[in-house]
Amino acid sequence: MQRLVWMLCAILLLGGAAHAQDKPPIVLGLNADMSSGSSAAGEGLRRGAVLAIAEINAQGGLLGGRKLQLMVRDHHGVAARAETQVHEFADTPNLVAVLGGLHSFAILPNLPFMHERQLILMAPWSATTEVIDHGLTPNYAFRVSARDPLVAEFLVARAFKHGRSRLGLLLERSAWGRSTEKAAGEALARRQRTPAGVQWFSWTDTDEDMDAQLAALEKAGAQAILMVANAPEGSNIVKAMARRPPEKRLPLYAHWGISGGSFARLAGPSLSAVELYVFQTFTFLGARDARSQAFITAYNQMFGTTRPEDILVPTATAQAYDAVWLLALAIKKAGTTDRPQVREALEQLEPYKGLIRTYQPAFTPSRHEALELSDYKLTRFSPEGFLVPSPPEGRP
Repeated sequence: MQRLVWMLCAILLLGGAAHAQDKPPIVLGLNADMSSGSSAAGEGLRRGAVLAIAEINAQGGLLGGRKLQLMVRDHHGVAARAETQVHEFADTPNLVAVLGGLHSFAILPNLPFMHERQLILMAPWSATTEVIDHGLTPNYAFRVSARDPLVAEFLVARAFKHGRSRLGLLLERSAWGRSTEKAAGEALARRQRTPAGVQWFSWTDTDEDMDAQLAALEKAGAQAILMVANAPEGSNIVKAMARRPPEKRLPLYAHWGISGGSFARLAGPSLSAVELYVFQTFTFLGARDARSQAFITAYNQMFGTTRPEDILVPTATAQAYDAVWLLALAIKKAGTTDRPQVREALEQLEPYKGLIRTYQPAFTPSRHEALELSDYKLTRFSPEGFLVPSPPEGRP
């Protein structure tokens, strides 16, 4: 009799396991540059998302045992590819949200379609203002990332603390560059200043092409340059600056784009000859809290690394990790994968302690920005090519 009971229990358990396996996964999409100039940031986003998903699934998944699954698509920095992939995401069964925004020009044209299809955009790497402030209602776009007006305010404030009030702008020709031009102009206007000059470059520009832009900003009287560039063009700017006589090498205050690729390798020895500061939202270096330590341990185990310095693009990794957890909490709160209901739940989350900050809450109906100016950090490249925290006050 006892043996029969055990057999019946075993059958029930096996049946329950089979039933759990039959439940369809809950899908999240990742649309990013995975193979071009910002591929390191794309891979950082993937790793942060994968670690969060592994944790959530290990805890039993969502909605009665449904597992999270990540669907990755590489737009390679090509807007037309991103458009095709966003349509694919919208038609994918059980897909709730897309992690996207890298690059902004690849996501901005797709926002009307995403809102028409009620497809949630969670941006873990995108600073262009219009990714969130696009005028579409209800708003299906949320951001766990920087925002250009705050980045400009942060970099301008740091340059002023270093005694540099005549700032030139060196910007890529893109929505991101235009967004930063506007934001930097406003940040300077609050200090009764205007840009010393504004110069633009294209993705195809070489380090020789950058000579004219740097000379023009120097002639305009710039004491330092606020730079918006991705890794390839940013390295060319550094090479051009390093060729100048030491007394003509202007300090550079860079948006985070250069940290999303192989910048240090591309810049080579020129990097040590230039005074360069880089904006970030997070660093694992010096992090002592239990959440960060547990994350570092899990990261090392999954990706075969040994040090916090080995974490690929920490800002992208941490932002994607927090973004996935916030989406999971919203799905749990909504009790469904219905996208309109998950969207509403994102606006009503309880406080949550993430890697970057404690979100209290992450979003509200009138605020779809999870990060604040207090989360921003200034970093510099170490001789090994890692970004390390820069002293917050005074001259460098």
